[in-house]
Amino acid sequence: MRPIPSSELIINADGSIFHLHLRPEQLADRVILVGDPARVDTVAAYLTDREYDIANREFHSVTGCYRGKRITAVSHGIGCDNIDIVLNELDALANIDFASRTVRSDFRQLTLVRIGTSGGLQPFTQTGTYVAAAQSIGLDGVIYFYAGNAEMRDAELEEALIRQLEWKIEGLRPYVVSADSGLLDRIAQDDIVRGLTIAANGFYGPQGRELRLPLTDPTLNAKIEAFEFGGRRITNYEMESSALSGLAALMGHRALTVCCIIAGRVNKNMNTEYRDALPALIEKVLNRI
Repeated sequence: MRPIPSSELIINADGSIFHLHLRPEQLADRVILVGDPARVDTVAAYLTDREYDIANREFHSVTGCYRGKRITAVSHGIGCDNIDIVLNELDALANIDFASRTVRSDFRQLTLVRIGTSGGLQPFTQTGTYVAAAQSIGLDGVIYFYAGNAEMRDAELEEALIRQLEWKIEGLRPYVVSADSGLLDRIAQDDIVRGLTIAANGFYGPQGRELRLPLTDPTLNAKIEAFEFGGRRITNYEMESSALSGLAALMGHRALTVCCIIAGRVNKNMNTEYRDALPALIEKVLNRI
C-alpha cells in the first residue's frame, strides 16, 4: 500500500493531525459534531473523565465519557468545506497508521452525529422542532470531487429537484444523499421529524436572503417550499448535512445531522435565544448515540 505523502497527510510535530490537533488515541468511536466551538463546552459539561481539551482555529475537541460511552465532541465551524476537513481528518485518525503513513487493514467505523441549528421551511417545522436529515440536498458540490459519489446519490430525486425548481443556478447541480438508516432510526425514534434537508453553500443568497445584492432566482425559496416528491416535502435549510452524510457514506462511517429549528423561513420569524433549546437535544442525542 502506498505511503501517503506528507503534503497530503499533514502530521504536526506532536503527532497530531494538521487542523484538529488530535492524535489517533484521543478519538472515540462515537463523535458529536457541532458548529460553534463554544458549543463543545455545552456538550462536554455532560461528560466525565475528560481526557483532554484541545482548540485550534474553529476546531475545538474534548473526549470523555457519558454513561459508560466514550465520546468525542468536535466543532467544525460553518459550511461543507469545513466538513471536508473534519471528516477526512477524523477518518485519518481512525484508519491511517501515522508511523507508516499507510491505510490500516482493520477498518474502524465511526458513528457521527451533528447537532446543529436550522431554518424551517414547512408549517410542521416551526421554531423549536427537532429535525433529523434523513436525506440531504447538497448545494455545495463537495462530494463531486470524490470517486464513487454517484453510487451514494439519489438520481431520481435529483432530477425531480431540477425539474420542479426550474433550476437556474449555472454551474451548480444539487445532489441528494441519505443518512445512515440504522443511525437515523436510533436517534430520531418517534419524537424527531425525519426531514428532507437542504445544505446550502452560504447563509445569505444561497438560502434566499436578499440584503443589497439581488438574487439570481428570487422565487427559488417559494419553489422549494412547494416541492413535493413521493409525498415528501423539503423541511429545512442548514449548511453541513450533505457533505457529512455523503463523505461518511463513501468512507464507510455512520453519520446523521439533527437540527433544532430556530428560524421560520415561511413565517419570517427568528428565535435569537435558541441556545436555551439546544441542551435538551444534546441530551437526547447523547442518550441514543
